[in-house]
Amino acid sequence: MAGAGRRSARSRASSSRDEDDAKPNLRPPRGRGRNHTSIGTFNVDLRVLLGLSVIAFVAILFLIYNLINPIEQAQTPRVVTPFPAPKLMDLPQFQGEHKESLYWGTYRPNVYLGIRARTPRSLIAGLMWISIKDGRYVMRHVCQDSDEFSKYGWEQHDGRNFGHQVIVDQDMNLATSFLKSKGEDSGYGGDWAVRIDVQNHKSKGNEELSTSAHLFFYLADEDGNALNIGGDTLGIHENSLLTSGSRMDIGSWQLHLKSLDDLEVHYAGFKTPHIHNLSNLVQENLGLQVRKFSRLQLPDTSDDSPNILVFQISARTPFRTDVAFISGTGLESPRLEERVGSLTGTPLTSQLKEKQREFDTKFGKSFNLVDKLDSESIVAGKAAIGNLLGGIGYFFGQSKIAISGNMNTGNHDDSILYWPAELYTAVPSRPFFPRGFLWDEGFHQLLVWRWDIHISLDIIGHWLDLMNIDGWIPREQILGAEALSKVPSEYVVQIPTNGNPPALLLTLNDLVHGLKKNKFTAAESDAISSFLERAFVRLEAWFQWFNTTQSGKEVGSYYWHGRDHTTTRELNPKTLTSGLDDYPRASHPSEDERHVDLRCWMLLAADCMHSIAELFEKENKSGKEYGNTVKLLSDFEILNQMHYDDAYGTYLDFGNHTEKVRLVWKETMVGHNYATRELVREVLESPKLRLVPHIGPVSLFPFIARIIPADSRILEKQLDLISNRSILWTKFGLRSLAKTSSMYMKYNTEHDAPYWRGPIWMNMNYMILSSLHHYSRVDGPYREKARTIYEDLRGNLIRNVVQNYHKNGFFREQYDQRNGKGKGARVFNGWTSLVLLIMSEAYPS
Repeated sequence: MAGAGRRSARSRASSSRDEDDAKPNLRPPRGRGRNHTSIGTFNVDLRVLLGLSVIAFVAILFLIYNLINPIEQAQTPRVVTPFPAPKLMDLPQFQGEHKESLYWGTYRPNVYLGIRARTPRSLIAGLMWISIKDGRYVMRHVCQDSDEFSKYGWEQHDGRNFGHQVIVDQDMNLATSFLKSKGEDSGYGGDWAVRIDVQNHKSKGNEELSTSAHLFFYLADEDGNALNIGGDTLGIHENSLLTSGSRMDIGSWQLHLKSLDDLEVHYAGFKTPHIHNLSNLVQENLGLQVRKFSRLQLPDTSDDSPNILVFQISARTPFRTDVAFISGTGLESPRLEERVGSLTGTPLTSQLKEKQREFDTKFGKSFNLVDKLDSESIVAGKAAIGNLLGGIGYFFGQSKIAISGNMNTGNHDDSILYWPAELYTAVPSRPFFPRGFLWDEGFHQLLVWRWDIHISLDIIGHWLDLMNIDGWIPREQILGAEALSKVPSEYVVQIPTNGNPPALLLTLNDLVHGLKKNKFTAAESDAISSFLERAFVRLEAWFQWFNTTQSGKEVGSYYWHGRDHTTTRELNPKTLTSGLDDYPRASHPSEDERHVDLRCWMLLAADCMHSIAELFEKENKSGKEYGNTVKLLSDFEILNQMHYDDAYGTYLDFGNHTEKVRLVWKETMVGHNYATRELVREVLESPKLRLVPHIGPVSLFPFIARIIPADSRILEKQLDLISNRSILWTKFGLRSLAKTSSMYMKYNTEHDAPYWRGPIWMNMNYMILSSLHHYSRVDGPYREKARTIYEDLRGNLIRNVVQNYHKNGFFREQYDQRNGKGKGARVFNGWTSLVLLIMSEAYPS
């Protein structure tokens, strides 16, 4: 419409100008001779010509504009158009000292030790080493479960300047420490150091059994800037300089290696943009050396102008070495040697010990566990927050978004690229899920804000800045080559009609309530307030996206879009958008569905928006609408009419459903009478609209949302359901699906093992525990019952997770409901870290 308006205006302007210019020529001149007439005619023609030229020029501009503009619009569909509001990351609180203080970090969670800056094309550093598996040399670099380490992870990490990690790889113990330092001579972001301490189990007390270790520390410039070798020979006792270079962001820099042990150093230089394939480059290079010269060492050669340098550090174990990165070395500085010395050797030891003390002090202040738990639980709690903070990463790239039709993408692909974007975020699991997940991040931030509110706001701001013009945020962020290398191609594309639980609002709700109760310092309150004020317009758009795209047929009903109603291979079509994946819903997806969990998420969203509106006294229509939505979605009678089943004594989804479905083998003929078998779904009766009789965390969402009055008999039934050993209760935590369900522990396809159909998940147990804690503190006839269940469940969860951690060295994605053993992804430092908040008894407001 805007384009049409501009065209009309231009047309009217042109018409007026033509009429004015033509009027003098309507009357021929009188009293003039032929020559005069000729001259007059010439004058008139010139005027007309000039007028027509102006019109033609405007018309050409108009045509060019309309030829180009539709192409631009077609190339930028709404789905990949950023939300038109000031970005949160442009707030003053995220600039200056804050931004510089977080510039360097261990922001490459997909590798065992990886350092980079928070900039799209960074100088990156990392560590590899050689191990032996099944009699063969193998390279360790990228976090992989197949490496079968006994243990690895950050035992301490403050999210900013310090981290200490222990890796147990067969007989080798590898301890890595990271430290940042900012001095008056430092370049932007400061300096940093890495200490690598290598021990061998067999060498303790018996030096004759010592073995050699081969480490590979590398530096790579994603911008392609050339790195300079420190010298012809890399003898660390004569010259500690490994490499140097210069970048626009930090100026000139140097990398130094120091050790009191006898080290042998070799190097190789590469020029390639494919930094995520570095492991392969090094292995190929070493393999060539072994075949040619029968030696396991880099060749001390380099490509011309290399942007990657790899340094092999070999020594007999045990040994220790320090790597120091010094920025701002452009001018000759007499303090350069002093700066290197301050980040290596004894000074580094002292600083690391001081940072460890600071971590312990802050941990005690943030979570207050000393009087509540034993030492084993406290050690596990420190690992929980350390691993979560140490797993924070920085990513840059473009998400791949599904589109319908060609959309002028230039090819027949059914996807389009999001705008180039950065993301600073925690990750669920370094080996399995080293990237951002939207609903996971909401649970992560419940821990992070209690540790460092400024880091938490920074992360949430990055996520909200990924919002498109419609208010949609892609639920899985696969940004950059390193992140893409860990994801099968079929899972890369994001679908813009699909949502994910708005769990970030759990943290924002906490912050709003904290402001109202004056829980923060003046500086923290100012940062939170300015953040929320700018975020409000984006949060409104996010709420409206859910409220319009995920709404059901009835007022106040919602359902997760994106279920496959055409599948013949799934026992129950998955609901990936809910975050609960294979948790059983209606057997036949349709627009008639009503999902009780999404209804409660929308109540949380409306309540959060209403609280923010109240905080800033936003006397507007939308503020009142949020209040009305809260009133509607918290209406106990309407909730019961839509979702409560008196026979089961709980809340259920509604939809087109039959219980009589099963997977059966079907034989089909392919090609020349070749028979193949596949497992397909067989429906034995027609589905009908009804409440879906599957009990699990979804059934408890009204309890989680605290909609149920404290004196209601329904509350008693919910408490009975939670504590019933034949349904949800185990001595390790609550099942994700009732033992009585027809889908309990059933495979969803031939290869899809049960995921949310029985195992214990920490995030849902935490949410349920939170409401048990709430009902145990409010007046009502079931207060003591809630208190007893709360204490038993809390004890079960803490005991099982802590025992698993100390026995196996890791936090796990889920836990077996039959024996409590960890299941799913190992090194799952995402929402399983909520066990720390359970220890601390810190729950959402």
